[in-house]
Amino acid sequence: MNINTIKPDGTKGSALKVNNEIFKIEPNEAVVYQAVMQELHNQRQGTHSAKSRGMVKGGGRKPWRQKGRGVARAGTIRSPLWKGGGTVFGPEPHSYKKRMPKKMKQLARKSILSYKASKGEIFIVNEFIQLEPKTAIFYEFLKSLDIQKQKVLVLPEKIEKNVSLSVRNLYNVDINKADSASTYDLINHDILLFDKPGILSLNEKLSN
Repeated sequence: MNINTIKPDGTKGSALKVNNEIFKIEPNEAVVYQAVMQELHNQRQGTHSAKSRGMVKGGGRKPWRQKGRGVARAGTIRSPLWKGGGTVFGPEPHSYKKRMPKKMKQLARKSILSYKASKGEIFIVNEFIQLEPKTAIFYEFLKSLDIQKQKVLVLPEKIEKNVSLSVRNLYNVDINKADSASTYDLINHDILLFDKPGILSLNEKLSN
């Protein structure tokens, strides 16, 4: 499969041959769903907690005698029925970690790349030439591709400081290393903007 590259001035460059086993497979939606859910679960801290009646301070003495007052029985002021009492079946700290086989993770990324390639949502730049960290210059480059209003993920082989400074003020643009981007990173953006070394490094990583 060939994908056209783009020159830094926004004009069309030569075609780049990519691996059909990565960019032209039948997307597996079930595996993509599992990969995304695994990543979102692993982002959760799991530190939620509530005190049960045994953890709340106080309540050691019976507030009043059992019989003769004409009111409901009470054994502690920390009963779940009372204000300031313990919580019944409240959340407890636990881990949300999920594991997933490496080959399934790779299949999920290949599925997203194949889908986006078929929709024309992958752009390849020969290289990101950025002499000075100017957001306006990078915005004009996106404008020349007519993607300035879409959510863009910039995927170079290595993140240059000037390019990073240029994109960080653009609310709809994120940057990540091409071979480090996860399934969620890829699916959570409308456009994937690679540089040539970046897509070749990803091609090599997913071929193994």
